[in-house]
Amino acid sequence: MTKFTKTILGASALALSAGMAFAGGHSTTVCLITKTDTNPFFVKMKEGAEAKAEELGMTLKSFAGKVDGDNETQVAAIETCIADGAKGILLTASDTAGIVPSVTAAREAGLLVIALDTPLEPIDSADATFATDNFLAGELIGAWAAATLGDDAANAKIAMLDLAISQPTVGVLRDQGFLQGFGIDLGDPSKWGDETDPRIVGNDVTAGNEEGGRRAMENLLAIDPGINVVYTINEPAAAGAYEALKAIGRENDVLIVSVDGGCPGVQNVADGVIGATSQQYPLLMASLGVEAVKAWADSGVKPEPTEGKTFFDTGVALVTDKPAEGVESISVAEGMDLCWG
Repeated sequence: MTKFTKTILGASALALSAGMAFAGGHSTTVCLITKTDTNPFFVKMKEGAEAKAEELGMTLKSFAGKVDGDNETQVAAIETCIADGAKGILLTASDTAGIVPSVTAAREAGLLVIALDTPLEPIDSADATFATDNFLAGELIGAWAAATLGDDAANAKIAMLDLAISQPTVGVLRDQGFLQGFGIDLGDPSKWGDETDPRIVGNDVTAGNEEGGRRAMENLLAIDPGINVVYTINEPAAAGAYEALKAIGRENDVLIVSVDGGCPGVQNVADGVIGATSQQYPLLMASLGVEAVKAWADSGVKPEPTEGKTFFDTGVALVTDKPAEGVESISVAEGMDLCWG
């Protein structure tokens, strides 16, 4: 058992212990608001919230944007949660700055608001953030890609497949982490696209889905058909990029890296579609968030961040069957056992 596996199991045991302590209380309503209800990441997050709410005798109400970037629907969902007398909101924000006035209104109404996965801008706009260290997630795949290429990293041609033009924090953190891990100097680390390294062919946006990944890959290949490294915001985007490369017969000579670590994504690592991915744990994020709302409702206690960080770190691990020297990773088999727990 790896050190990382022990950490995740320990966090799960802690969550179970906390859940047993809260069980048996009166019914409390918690809202889960995700970017979409189709991305497997958010589907797993909803599963975790539903299971924990049932265990604790709570009522869960779920909402989602129509597409990634749909701030208007998320604003309406927050208003509904306030009107319904919910005690807390678990939120993955599409517009991390635009949603802040609505979050402030919810907190002023007495709700605990926890950002899941995607920090708000500023991060303290929410009562707490339960998230992957997204910068570290990017840094791991960047370091792995550079180590895998070796001396050829100096002449890499890199496509950056990002999330959205609005540059939500999760997209910026992963992008900038990848570049730093690869050894590329950052411009302003609070945004992507201002770097001057000639190895970067360009940035395009994917909306975090397969169609967007394919379209973005095609756009960047039109700029430079010699691209040989592809950073992707998530695994659906990576799958789309792979299809675009396959269409021109280049699927076997381009290194694709990603972030998410869902079971389909880990399978894509096993199948050679993705070289390596950084694995997150959305089910754990959501279940811990539900527990935190229960604790807030019962005793007014707010969750604390991980020591030395501004958020509660729910863990990350690099998944690959081609380990690189100096970059800690777990195998595909281990990643499949852990995928989105």
